Amino acid sequence: MNNIIEINNLTKLYGMERGITDLSLSVSKGDIFGFMGPNGAGKSTTIRLLLGLISPNSGSMTIFGKDLKKNQVEIRKRIGYIPSEAMFYPSMRVEEVINLAAKLHKKDCKKVSLELCEILQVDRKKKIEALSLGNRKKISIICALQHEPDLYIFDEPTSGLDPLMQKVFYDLVLERNKQGATVFLSSHILSEIQRYCHNAAVVRQGKLIAVDSVEQLTKTQVKKIKVFGISSLPRLEGCFEVCEIHQGVSFLYNGEMAQLISALNGLPVKDLLIEEPSLDEIFMRYYEKEEN
Repeated sequence: MNNIIEINNLTKLYGMERGITDLSLSVSKGDIFGFMGPNGAGKSTTIRLLLGLISPNSGSMTIFGKDLKKNQVEIRKRIGYIPSEAMFYPSMRVEEVINLAAKLHKKDCKKVSLELCEILQVDRKKKIEALSLGNRKKISIICALQHEPDLYIFDEPTSGLDPLMQKVFYDLVLERNKQGATVFLSSHILSEIQRYCHNAAVVRQGKLIAVDSVEQLTKTQVKKIKVFGISSLPRLEGCFEVCEIHQGVSFLYNGEMAQLISALNGLPVKDLLIEEPSLDEIFMRYYEKEEN
């Protein structure tokens, strides 16, 4: 079995509201797969469908090669899920929540959960109502990882975590991935996708607009140019998103470099910086291209 997740022509509509339309993609075994898109793109709808929390209007899904509709209970045992918002019974203690999650999977997870609590610096005796947003997210992480599943489905898993804990979390994810687990990661933090994912999909308005390796999705001829010492840019083909910066101008450029140098010749240029555009800038072009 090469693909852990197979989604074929999946459509989910909420009355007159859009969910997702005719979505098809696959996630191979051992992949860390990024799932990106602006708010309302259909990311959370797709995740709820994969978890069997809602049913599609049409299309099909298989996980671990099994039809999701017919094998929900069996499939869920092998999934670790982190929701975007961590919600627990406020009067319960941390250890009670963790133990309850382990019982639902009918597995003794005490050794692993204790290790995770130590790594994530979690106080097992505290009540949920006394925890910050970040500490509640840590409980979600422990509940998702402690039974050592084959597939992880993460929806904005690092929201609420400080930068140090974000790194600790991804160290854990990479370790589980090296052990053979597959990861499906929805995130608004595009640098996370670039740093940790092998392949990724971009969705917008409920439709798939791009799917490829992260390397290919970010490959572009566009350069980000900053020219210091001038306040305006001469007319030059291939320039877009021109803006003023401190003591200069910044713009994206996909023309010939010789043409750029020629256009700047004779201007009072104090410095010139040429760099790769950020992942945010690259994917904004996907969204805007689809809109126009």
